[in-house]
Amino acid sequence: MVEQATAFKVKKVEKSRVNQLDPENIVFGTLFTDHMLVADCIDGVWQTPEILPYGDIAYNPALASLHYGQSIFEGMKAFRNVADEVVMFRPEENFKRFNISAERMCMTPVPEDIFLGGLNEVLKLDAAWVPKGEDNSLYLRPFMFASDVYLGVRPSYNYRFMIIMSPAGKYYSEPPKVKIETEFIRAAAGGVGYAKCAGNYAASLYPAKLAQEQGYTQLLWTDAETHTKFEESGTMNVFFVKDGKLITPKTSTTILKGITRDSLITIAKDLGYEVFEQDVYVKDIVDGIRDGSVTEVFGAGTAVVVSPFSGIGFEGEDIALPAINSSSVSSILKENLDGIRKGQIADTHKWVYKV
Repeated sequence: MVEQATAFKVKKVEKSRVNQLDPENIVFGTLFTDHMLVADCIDGVWQTPEILPYGDIAYNPALASLHYGQSIFEGMKAFRNVADEVVMFRPEENFKRFNISAERMCMTPVPEDIFLGGLNEVLKLDAAWVPKGEDNSLYLRPFMFASDVYLGVRPSYNYRFMIIMSPAGKYYSEPPKVKIETEFIRAAAGGVGYAKCAGNYAASLYPAKLAQEQGYTQLLWTDAETHTKFEESGTMNVFFVKDGKLITPKTSTTILKGITRDSLITIAKDLGYEVFEQDVYVKDIVDGIRDGSVTEVFGAGTAVVVSPFSGIGFEGEDIALPAINSSSVSSILKENLDGIRKGQIADTHKWVYKV
């Protein structure tokens, strides 16, 4: 982990806007911190990164990323631990995944000192923005896009990497109700489903909108070929508790390798749960909810952390899930994950990085 970035140009704001932050009333993704990081890659050479006051950016209408979708991002969080220190959780894994996405999208990889060092530097500058509170955090959004001015279908020669940050509270105020999607697809084998590219999310908007009009919060995606196997859910990986065992779909080119997912699997094994990464069939889960063998279905991701579902919609029927309590598997996993992040539980895997 890079602890200090070198050769960063820094221009600080004249007056902080941190007084706009109300830790008791945070709306996700609407308020941004005082500073942002900008680094340009020109003809394969990364220029000196700059930390600037947060603000608008201007670009030519022929910007390649606007027309051909070369754009990737990561989602991360910074927290306050029990000692009131600002920490990040497994940032090196986000760095690795970011460059996996970059490779798939034919983009120049971002050097470690710019990605991890930049996160460290901009967080030190805006540490006052990391809100206190049990479910509060500072959401970190590193992203990169093609910056060529050119209307032609080819990989860009130039890129811009940026980091912006936004205070975050609890993502869902109520447990989400999800619909099993059997018509539209999120990703197909051999595609870009495993990359965090903007196009994946754009393609999901229409089916998600239809589901929301039917009263659902989010979708449970199924495989593109048969619609019989679960993949992931919206912005989350998905887990099932069946007969006390923890089950999650195995990752592939159609499923994002979630860092929260991986962390929960490790924690569950540490706690003695049986964990299975395998094909998970819709019929088995629906039948299991009905006969009581499936007791929990929950999402896991950076934004939601751990989010139990209240019910599932399938073929026009709403199927309720049992209420979650403190002894539920999802509750225990979330408690342990939060405890590690906040310094209340020993960080035996060395996942926490202090800024």
